[in-house]
Amino acid sequence: MISVANIEEAFQNIHGIVINTPLVRNYNLSKKYQCNVFLKREDMQVVRSFKIRGAYHKMKQMGAEAREKGVICASAGNHAQGVAFACSSLKTHGIIYMPTTTPKQKISKVKHFGGDWIEIRLTGDTFDDANKVALHHSDSENIPYIHPFNDEVVMAGQGTIAKEILDEIKVPVDVLFVAVGGGGLISGVGSYFRQKSPLTRIIAVEAEGAPALAKSLQENKLVRLEHIDSFADGIAVKVIGDKTFEICKDVIDDVKLVPEGKICSSILSLYNDEAIVVEPAGAISFAALDFYKEEIKGKNVVVIVCGGNNDITRTEDIRERALLWEGRKHYFIIRFPQRAGALRDFLNLLGPDDDISHFEYTKKTNRDTGPALVGIEFKSEEDYLPLLDRMIAAGINYEHLNSNPMLFEMLV
Repeated sequence: MISVANIEEAFQNIHGIVINTPLVRNYNLSKKYQCNVFLKREDMQVVRSFKIRGAYHKMKQMGAEAREKGVICASAGNHAQGVAFACSSLKTHGIIYMPTTTPKQKISKVKHFGGDWIEIRLTGDTFDDANKVALHHSDSENIPYIHPFNDEVVMAGQGTIAKEILDEIKVPVDVLFVAVGGGGLISGVGSYFRQKSPLTRIIAVEAEGAPALAKSLQENKLVRLEHIDSFADGIAVKVIGDKTFEICKDVIDDVKLVPEGKICSSILSLYNDEAIVVEPAGAISFAALDFYKEEIKGKNVVVIVCGGNNDITRTEDIRERALLWEGRKHYFIIRFPQRAGALRDFLNLLGPDDDISHFEYTKKTNRDTGPALVGIEFKSEEDYLPLLDRMIAAGINYEHLNSNPMLFEMLV
């Protein structure tokens, strides 16, 4: 584990640069889950994520002479912003590799924080692709590489979050929820908690579409995933670090995989109910609370809200995924009889609150039926089965796409 002394050294090193973010008891969440829910608001950092802690501490500790050749890093966004901020603050040139799929909002923020001190290079479709190119550049040119997670100094920087939590909170922390991508955050935070608050139950939370830690723990060795869903881009990695993996095995009590749709539902809930804007990685620990309702009753729970760099252009995608997860949006292929009034007959089957949100139909000549792609949004999940019963009773010829992943991805 990362020693308490190293984390406290990091705390002194970043003092005055990194914000000691608020630890706030949330009234609504505490009432909902019948416990005390405290949010550690790392989305309120100057770069809107915790990554500035590890990046700045690493570069500051290197010393001016070691930084003369500049630095290189790879990141899906938040680590890049932390490195960019550190480069500007420490007057160091940085080359930052980012996946081509990185949201534009994160790219513009990296440029904003780094200014003329950094150069952005977009390459590959995932963090792992960009990281491979960055490592090759670092090795070939002998330029220091700032790893986003698999570095003890970086982990110590992230561990300063735990020091702030335990310095401020007035009650014992029973359960701690931490998002996991490469494992740097939970390695640093988990190390400090294990040594300073050993009775705290530490829950690692991963995206279901990128379960690198869960798979590695299951097989008791590092597992590289062949394919991942990069939606939760801040924590979407194909393999966690070998150093973080060893620490994770010592500090984690449980791992929870959260479906991407549930993450989206939580993003909207945090925005609508708490006026908190978070990215998918920042919402995932909050999303995990629903899976531990009984376990956390009456306890003191801390959730690290690790990032708030969400791109507004992703809102419709987030809403769509949330509706699908909540069971309030369903897609069908419906084979309408090619006669006048067939569509009207179908519309009469809909409930008063059912809304057709998608409709594609082209009339085919010389055929008895014509297929249409129909998307229906329901006010409540409970409205779906009654409509299905009415469709069956009316003899509607349909295929449900939500339960057919291949057709769904092709058509929707």
